[in-house]
Amino acid sequence: MSTTDVTPEAAEAPTGSMKRSGRRFGDSVFSNLSIGSGLLIFLTLAAVAIFLTLEAWPAIRASQEFEGTAEFSLIEYTAPYVFGTVLAAVIALIMAIPISMLIALFISHYAPRKMAQGLGYMIDLLAAVPSVVYGLWGGIWLVPRLEPLYMFLNSTFGTWPRWPGFLPWVGGEPIVALFAGDPTAPMRNLASASVVLAVMVLPIITAIAREVFLQTPRLTEEAALALGATKWEVIKTVVLPFGRSGVVAASMLGLGRALGETMAVLMILAPGATFSWHILEVGRHQSIAANIASRQAEASGVDMSLLIFTGLVLFVLTFIINAIARAIVARSGPKS
Repeated sequence: MSTTDVTPEAAEAPTGSMKRSGRRFGDSVFSNLSIGSGLLIFLTLAAVAIFLTLEAWPAIRASQEFEGTAEFSLIEYTAPYVFGTVLAAVIALIMAIPISMLIALFISHYAPRKMAQGLGYMIDLLAAVPSVVYGLWGGIWLVPRLEPLYMFLNSTFGTWPRWPGFLPWVGGEPIVALFAGDPTAPMRNLASASVVLAVMVLPIITAIAREVFLQTPRLTEEAALALGATKWEVIKTVVLPFGRSGVVAASMLGLGRALGETMAVLMILAPGATFSWHILEVGRHQSIAANIASRQAEASGVDMSLLIFTGLVLFVLTFIINAIARAIVARSGPKS
């Protein structure tokens, strides 16, 4: 066959097959790496769950052996620490979310460009500060300065809220009197720990909320302004609905940080194991992570298994909260 009989398609076939083969090989490598990275996360979580379960099994077995007696109870031991952990994290989130939203809105829509860049860098640096630094700051500087505020809250709102006085079977007793009790100095109570946790999670929530608000379509904002909306109306009707799912995700990320925080809580909170709602009283509450850190050095045998069981409870609790957060984000995403 002469060279003139070779068609252009046949002449280009080897080169094209090599390109297609090269693309196919690269795609397969990238696909396998992506799948392996995703599976690595699941394997890591499974390995942590299996380790915690195996190490906590002696405590679970001991609890089953003494079931129905006052000698040993996993629920009675773990429940007060779960209560303290969740209460401190929720109070911290209630304080941090509104402030974070306002800071993020100021940086994204109100501050001049240079000021916004400086504030953004500062927020990012605050998110990188180690927790032990927050603990030192809170224990040495913040706690003494909160004492006048706590005394005012205790004297003014110590008996609020109450059931209506006309309910005879209740007798006007407080429902959840957070500021009741007998606060004593130094104020190493759950309220102080919650304030420090709020300061710790504030940069995380602010940084994520700021980035979400900055992603709001500029044309949509300009269209709202063209229709006569004010700056606040644009934020209320355009920016906040658009960033709803991102704010929820940021809040849940901050909640996870607050639930698992160890050193700051350990350095501030005077430990206790009760179900008290009085957040100003000292020696009433303790978190799971701080309890593990304070007792693991001298624990052994069943006591160590018991601490690991509380860690397993915290692991499951964090997993459930993250699952709820993803469900909320998935539901609110299409609306925004």
